[in-house]
Amino acid sequence: MSASRPAVNVKMRSFSKSLPMSLLLAREAVMNRFRPVLNLFNITEQQWRVLRALSSIREIEVMELAKATYLLAPSLSRILRDMEARGLVERRQAPEDLRRSLISISPTGVRLIDAVAPYAETIYAEIAETFGKQQMEALQQVCRDLTEVLNALPPPSLGKVAPDTEIGQMAGGSPRGRPRLARGEADEG
Repeated sequence: MSASRPAVNVKMRSFSKSLPMSLLLAREAVMNRFRPVLNLFNITEQQWRVLRALSSIREIEVMELAKATYLLAPSLSRILRDMEARGLVERRQAPEDLRRSLISISPTGVRLIDAVAPYAETIYAEIAETFGKQQMEALQQVCRDLTEVLNALPPPSLGKVAPDTEIGQMAGGSPRGRPRLARGEADEG
């Protein structure tokens, strides 16, 4: 005998029409094309993101790198430690503030980028050809426009309403998930 499921009282759009899910599904479809190459070269998506960011600059402060790559600082710290151990990046202290580190890509990191780049560019070309070059350009512009518009909005206002006691207990009281970031701070996702 199956228990009946209570109905949701607030009408929400279909899960399949959820913007976050649509964006996540598109990201996964794209990354599924690139992951085999990253696996071939034993680098993670986040490590590749760091290498790509570092390949276009001389050096960068760690917190600025976190913002540029949308990685949380604690995650980036672990990633950089692993990349340093592999000789892919170099770290030095900032002369004006010894508490800060400056990160740059190493010659080994440059060689790795050069090895991965032909594969990555072939995959990108395949995606652009399959999806359509004009559609790809339009998609990238729509993504930039959406980012700009949403970043210009004030933070969501939930008012001063708190969940009732029962809902508060279900929610567990303490925050879950990623720490909340102020506008302009880097996020991992």
